[in-house]
Amino acid sequence: MPPSLPIRSWRLDDPAQTMVLAATGDRLPQVVYWGAPLPVSEDLGTLARAHVLDVTGGMLDENPDLSLCPEAIRSFPGQPGLTLRDAGGTSVLPRCTRVDDTQDGDTLALTYGDAANGLTLTFRFTTDPATRIITAQTTLACDRPTHVTWLVAPVLPAPQHSDGMIDVSGRWCGEFQLNRTPWSHGIHARESRSGRTGHENFPGLIVPCIGATNTQGEAYGFHYGWSGGHKMIAEELPDGRRQIQWGHTNGSERGPATFFESAPLYVTYSQTGLNGCATAFQRHARDRIVTWPRPDTPRPVHYNCWEAVYFDHDLATLTEIASRAASLGAERFVLDDGWFGQRDDDTSSLGDWDIDRRKWPDGLTPLIDHVHGAGMTFGLWFEPEMVNTDSDLARAHPDWILGPVDQVEGRQQRVLDMANGDVRDHLHGKIAAILSTHAIDYIKWDHNRVLPLPDAAQTRGTYALLDRLRADFPQVEIESCASGGGRIDFGILKRTQRVWLSDSNDAHERLRIQHDAALFLPLAITGSHVGPRHCHTSGRVFGIRFRAWVAAQRHMGFEMDPRELTEDEATVLRDVTTWWKANRDWRTDADILRLDSSDPAVLAEQQMASDGHRFVVFAGKSATSTQIAPRPLRLTALDPAARYRVGLLNRADAPRLSRGSPALKRGPIEVSGAWLMTHGLTLPWSFPDTMWVIEGHRL
Repeated sequence: MPPSLPIRSWRLDDPAQTMVLAATGDRLPQVVYWGAPLPVSEDLGTLARAHVLDVTGGMLDENPDLSLCPEAIRSFPGQPGLTLRDAGGTSVLPRCTRVDDTQDGDTLALTYGDAANGLTLTFRFTTDPATRIITAQTTLACDRPTHVTWLVAPVLPAPQHSDGMIDVSGRWCGEFQLNRTPWSHGIHARESRSGRTGHENFPGLIVPCIGATNTQGEAYGFHYGWSGGHKMIAEELPDGRRQIQWGHTNGSERGPATFFESAPLYVTYSQTGLNGCATAFQRHARDRIVTWPRPDTPRPVHYNCWEAVYFDHDLATLTEIASRAASLGAERFVLDDGWFGQRDDDTSSLGDWDIDRRKWPDGLTPLIDHVHGAGMTFGLWFEPEMVNTDSDLARAHPDWILGPVDQVEGRQQRVLDMANGDVRDHLHGKIAAILSTHAIDYIKWDHNRVLPLPDAAQTRGTYALLDRLRADFPQVEIESCASGGGRIDFGILKRTQRVWLSDSNDAHERLRIQHDAALFLPLAITGSHVGPRHCHTSGRVFGIRFRAWVAAQRHMGFEMDPRELTEDEATVLRDVTTWWKANRDWRTDADILRLDSSDPAVLAEQQMASDGHRFVVFAGKSATSTQIAPRPLRLTALDPAARYRVGLLNRADAPRLSRGSPALKRGPIEVSGAWLMTHGLTLPWSFPDTMWVIEGHRL
């Protein structure tokens, strides 16, 4: 940083973090500090100068800035932040200088331009003191049509005091798998080219500093709020600096335009381990991203009929199932796939959103009336973006199908071109006709096929349709489902209120999926259902207690044929549901804190009330422990000086092989927060695929 040039500087603060940006002269700004809160008196110019690296052999005489959008033309040695061509296809190398900057309250806007190439870059940062999330976004305006291959959200440095990163992969029925990758020279990239968020590449990243765990240490969190193809680059440069880039996947902007923007990038810094990042994302999703149709209404216990009847719709059967679901505590009934067109399997009728009069000669009203009479609201399944070639819609409008004629199908279906306004008008008309003539308060919106090619316009078109329907039917709640967890991100959650985390109702798999998804997702939006005794996606069989308590960890529901339940199973499910309802109000706003279990066979979390006066711990055993007796389970985020009354809610579930007398088996104990966090709870012995539920109250 040449001493003769002036330094411009800005800072962003919330109670948990400070971010300092600085620019040398009129060059693009860079983040020179991001971490624990700094004193208001800190001299930002000194920080900018102290940020400068030394120069030695084999280097340029000055290190090119790791700016908010690194520029190739300034000899930046890593991945540039903007790749574009003019309308004729010639590569353009931008060189931006300052135009303007404004800081108003919690928002900082920095505008830079390249007059020679007719480009204007704007970086916008907004802090949220309540959620501890900083939202960052880049826009690019061009004075002539331009092809953009790669446009980053504001680029941030990764910490030097880190030896690895945690990103998220997955598959159908195995979503939210955490991968730990060590830092090394060069690029670690994750890219979703499926046209939707994807099971395989959830757009999230946690960078822990050395020694960080779930409950302690420093960590940095990133989430790119976009429902289409995306790319993440984590790069270590030859000089040791590290950058994190996020953007729409290369080439998803398929034509020239004069305006482009990244999706919002949501970031946070934590001094309380991974949980600090997790609670910031959970709060921001719940309190800032999602718009609740009825914010004062408790989250209803959910029933979905899919795994009970599949495509076999029959009024008498479904009314009986609805009555039984209501008797177990369900408050919403959802009719899944199979009610429209001539839909007897997944080979036909997608796109024909008219009631199948073979199955429903009197329409859906008789079922809806019965559901309402049982004290439940009614929901309905749609898959609007998709079409079967065996459908009236495809036969009438083959030109509405996205991609080549000879494309490979997925689940016997293709994708409608959502960038086409005529397609959106048609779908809006069909869906609105159903919603306006039936008492429906919920849509399960599915998406069961990847796109034939990445296309950002497809995502924007889907957003536009959802926004229009939300405006016309503001009281209708929408669930985002994409073969389970294939489209979960803050972009889709701006338009929906619930996600179907996985098509797997296997409680063993769900325990792990929910545990890892809690790094980003709160209870209120995360659907979790009690599945059938015999799981159709894994072939495993689980007892009702484990299935019920795993579902009770999140937004609880049922998805099985309730007629299969024995009297004991029905009693257990009814009791757990009653507990869930009694505790849902405070748990809806609770933080989900992942615990550092000393036994890798135990996946445990602590749900902490917003006022800190009560909590519930779910300790799920996912495997056989290597040692005989359970290791103590340390809790977190308690007041060390306070005393807590702690009890084992389901101690009657202890198996016969649990023959000892740990205190929690006899009744509640009263202990200090310090003891709970340093020694931890001694739990009874248990089998794999069982759950202990511990309630705590501050005295």
